Amino acid sequence: MRDFLPAEKARRERVLQVIKESYRAHGFDEIETPVMEDSSRLHAGLGGDNEKLAFGVQKRGLTHDDLQAAETPLDLVDLGLRFDLTVPLARFYATHRAALPSVFRAIQVAPVWRAERPQKGRYRQFVQCDIDIIGEPGIQAEAELLVASLATVDALGLRDATIRVNDRRLLIGMLAGFGFPADSHDDVLITIDKLDKLGPDGVVAELGERGAEAEAVEAFRVFLMRPQTREFLPFGERAIRKALPEGADDEVVANLVAIGDAVAQARGEAAAPLVFDPFLVRGMGYYTGPIFELAHPSVPYSLGGGGRYDGMIGRFLGSDVPATGFSLGFERLVELVEPLAAGGGAAVALVHDADAPLGTLLALQSALVARGDRARLVKRAKNTKLQLEQLAEQGFTSFAFVGGDAPASADDLELRPLA
Repeated sequence: MRDFLPAEKARRERVLQVIKESYRAHGFDEIETPVMEDSSRLHAGLGGDNEKLAFGVQKRGLTHDDLQAAETPLDLVDLGLRFDLTVPLARFYATHRAALPSVFRAIQVAPVWRAERPQKGRYRQFVQCDIDIIGEPGIQAEAELLVASLATVDALGLRDATIRVNDRRLLIGMLAGFGFPADSHDDVLITIDKLDKLGPDGVVAELGERGAEAEAVEAFRVFLMRPQTREFLPFGERAIRKALPEGADDEVVANLVAIGDAVAQARGEAAAPLVFDPFLVRGMGYYTGPIFELAHPSVPYSLGGGGRYDGMIGRFLGSDVPATGFSLGFERLVELVEPLAAGGGAAVALVHDADAPLGTLLALQSALVARGDRARLVKRAKNTKLQLEQLAEQGFTSFAFVGGDAPASADDLELRPLA
């Protein structure tokens, strides 16, 4: 968990502003949910391994007997800090469904908490930027998410980004075809998800160590070693078919192709910046259909991702509701994008002498603010050169010296640029 100095905070807010404005422009509405949820909801089996990283809030009024009787730490908590924004959204929709449109497009931008081992790009408190579409069962939802997210990445100036695409149903069908029993699929997918880190040989070895069916592991190894399996072609039916074993679900493949065609047409490109990856897993167990992951050639890790999770909201509502979402990894993105220019008017520093009339200074500041500028009163220092350099570093674009004979009107200020 970190502190942010003013310049860094301002940079983060500018990036967040671009993200929110881009998503709003694509028809999404911003919502807000509490930082805490019921512990039982956070540990309902919907969050995968992230549930193990949830911070719990201890029940009030516990007695010594309560502590002694507790069998697990979860017996001592009733609330917890949210570890992502998807579980709170599902609860939010189940609570407010009657007041929401039949197809609801949501933006959530907020901090989440996980008891991580801190490292570069991974923190215990971090900001997530989510968009979700609830109530749309067809591929229009996936296409909208991808178009909006790619446009947002473009607005941030992050060129050459791609989105890896797969479908959980293709993964499950592949595992069944190789001979992995249904009750082993979750464990097998955990290992396959390590393909980028372990490589093909490492994944095959770990599957054997975990006791997977030997014949299934061998069938998977043979398929994995085919040159065309990892040959990423321009997104389309040929690329998808070439990367999959025979017998892939025709309807699922057709849906992925249609999504790619729609995104390409929306962007006015011959091919969308999408890549089919047959081994993209996404760790959350609640995904039920298409899944995505945002990648950039400058970094080895993902910058965001998401997918369809049709079964989650039904856990709270009692009836299934189609849903799909995409989350940008803000902490990683903000380190990659170039500094963004501040919007609005100029940022002016009124560098004043000690004898400048306070009322006049405040009147000048108010006049600058009224015309759309940002204005700060700064008492003149002995080392004026250093002071001006520091103001430039803080984002101010111009300044004016104001003495005891301060002008009555902001129009009479002698504004000078700050290098």
